Amino acid sequence: MENYYKRWFRILVIPAVILFVLVILAPFVMGVTYSFTAWRGSYFKGSEHWWGALVGIGNYLKVFRSQKFLSALVYTLKFTLVAVIMKNIVSLGLAMMVKKVERGKGFFRTVYFFPNLLGGLAMGFVWSFIFQNIFSLILFGEESALHIPFLCDMLQDSNKAVFAMAIMATWQSAGYMLLIYLNGLNNIPEDLYEAASIDGASPWQRFRHITMPMLMPAFTIVFFLTLSGSFKMLDENLALTSGNFGTRMLSLQILLSTRETTPANYGMAQAQAVIFFILIAVISIAQVIVTKRKEIEA
Repeated sequence: MENYYKRWFRILVIPAVILFVLVILAPFVMGVTYSFTAWRGSYFKGSEHWWGALVGIGNYLKVFRSQKFLSALVYTLKFTLVAVIMKNIVSLGLAMMVKKVERGKGFFRTVYFFPNLLGGLAMGFVWSFIFQNIFSLILFGEESALHIPFLCDMLQDSNKAVFAMAIMATWQSAGYMLLIYLNGLNNIPEDLYEAASIDGASPWQRFRHITMPMLMPAFTIVFFLTLSGSFKMLDENLALTSGNFGTRMLSLQILLSTRETTPANYGMAQAQAVIFFILIAVISIAQVIVTKRKEIEA
């Protein structure tokens, strides 16, 4: 079988290469090209061809002068910081608890993973109902026994909405990240914990000096997924707040920018998408490099 794949590898890979070029590479190149033009979606302003509608870096200058784009960028960074921390703490905590379960591990893994199967819009509408009715009126409202103002009307305040969206995103993805952490925990030899216990190490010391260093490969993967996923969140932002009350994130900003210009300025929207791609790529690559170094040190 191995000889078969070596012999026919170039031919077998052709369909995948064709799909990659047609579905990913070609649209990406076209998008970058159109970001330098006066593209209006169905036509190019002032010309029948894209090369006649070139505006240079004009679209990019408009983007960086746009207060809505800059506000969306800052809000996305705030949300990403909160969401990444929350997702990792919750998923790692759940993984450590599931690891200690002797029977029914498969059941718990399945139950925790289920939310990851929900679509973004459907989940957003469900959590919108939870935040507006369950949280604000029943559990934490003024007439409830446990009145917590911060947990009321969370979707009508930009600062509260950061945590509301982070709670929802954590609920959805924690089960998936749990599986990655659980696999990493299962690969740590129990002999290390036994030796540390004999030497008098406390649970915190065992976690800090054994679990954390040995989990660095899992941290690299989970941090990359949570970081990139938080930046790209769109459906949930649209379903929960529609970007109102200063809660617009970058993905939603790119979507709505074509609706807020007449005629729709797809060239400027595409310039925002290119900046968005570069931002995610730079931050994600930097994160992977830093955590990979920690793996080596560990």
